[in-house]
This record gives sequence, structure tokens and C-alpha cells, in this order.
Amino acid sequence: MSKKWFFPTVYLTAAALILSLVWWYQNAQDLGVTKPNTGLEELKQEETVPTDKPAVEMKPPISPGSKAGTTMEYYDEAGSEKSKEAALVHYANTFWPHSGWDFARKDGKTFDVTAALAGKVIRVEENPLTGHLVEVKHKNGLITVYQSLSGVMVKTGDTVKQGQKIAEAGHNKFEKEAGAHLHFEVRKDGEPVNPAAYLK
Repeated sequence: MSKKWFFPTVYLTAAALILSLVWWYQNAQDLGVTKPNTGLEELKQEETVPTDKPAVEMKPPISPGSKAGTTMEYYDEAGSEKSKEAALVHYANTFWPHSGWDFARKDGKTFDVTAALAGKVIRVEENPLTGHLVEVKHKNGLITVYQSLSGVMVKTGDTVKQGQKIAEAGHNKFEKEAGAHLHFEVRKDGEPVNPAAYLK
């Protein structure tokens, strides 16, 4: 006991024994007892799901059988150089990042434009550059924007159902080379976001 190393050795040995007992007890508990299903695990998983996604996924804003497809996608800063180059609009000798998705038919004909998700029409107007437009606000706070329209069938204050026809594809000056097409945007907090995150 008179040696300097005696007490530190005793303390370290005691600590090692206590830790070993705790470790053994924990393993015995895990092996011998099945934890009851309280549903907390499921709740924790649900809490990690992003809340900005709609409860019901958006449908493409074109009528089934319209034969229209995506002709230009959203300009994504994180995308490849090739995808970013393909998402630039040339207007007035300047290239502009594309803020949504364009839909058009290969034969250049018009087609029906439908509401991607149920909501309330908050704006209907004609813009000198982007043509007729309709904005719809949804319960989750997102706003969908439909531009380059013709034959608009809704007015401000109307409630629309998912898949309901709201207009037909038309022309505009900003994307003149696109011909008859629909320019579709999804906006969150007033800023355009990639529709790919919300469309089926």
C-alpha cells in the first residue's frame, strides 16, 4: 500500500469491473427482452419526412393523351454543364436560366393544360413577354404557375381540382422559338424550385 502505483491501480481495476458489469447488463437486457412496439419509431420516421412536399403528388400539368412531352427542364445550379446549357432560354441576345419545365407536342399543335394539384386560383393575367398566365395556390403553401396559355377557362378566386382543364397551350414572346407550349413552374416562398421534386 505504500507504493505510489497502488491506489491508481485499484481505482482503474474497479472502474474496469464496473464498466464490464454495465456492458454485460445492457447486452443481457437486449438479448432477453423484446422492446414493446410503442409506435415512437414510426413517429420519429414521419417527423423526418420533408414537410414541403404535397400530401398528394402533383400530376403533370397536361391532359392524359395530349401527346405532349417535356421540351425544356429547370436550370439546376447543381446539375451537369450539359443539363445547365440545355436549360437556358435565348432572348434579346442574352441567355436566361429556365425557371420551370416546358411541355409541347412534336407536331407543334396545342393541347389541354390541367391543374397539377387542387387549389385556389390567385392570379390570371396577360404578360407582354410570357403571355397569358394562371397562378394556383395550394394547401401546402406551394404555388403552381402556368404560362404561355391560350383559351384560359378560370378566373381569380376559382377553386380547381387536380387534373381539371384550366387553359390550352399557347405562344409567348420570351420563348418564341418554343412555339405552342406550356411553361410550368412550382414556387416555394415566392421562388421557383425544381418541379422534379413534386411531379410524379
